[in-house]
Amino acid sequence: MDEEKRITLRLPADLHAWLAAQAKSARRSLNSEIVYRLEGERTAAETDTESP
Repeated sequence: MDEEKRITLRLPADLHAWLAAQAKSARRSLNSEIVYRLEGERTAAETDTESP
């Protein structure tokens, strides 16, 4: 990641709680968990567009 950007993100309380629990079980910060999941989705989307 060459450059980082800050954003304000509003989440439903139940989604926030779920993400926080997932982050804790993976020993990641909430921010790192969100980035990890978004990067995984981006990779999957890129793979889908490359498939014939």
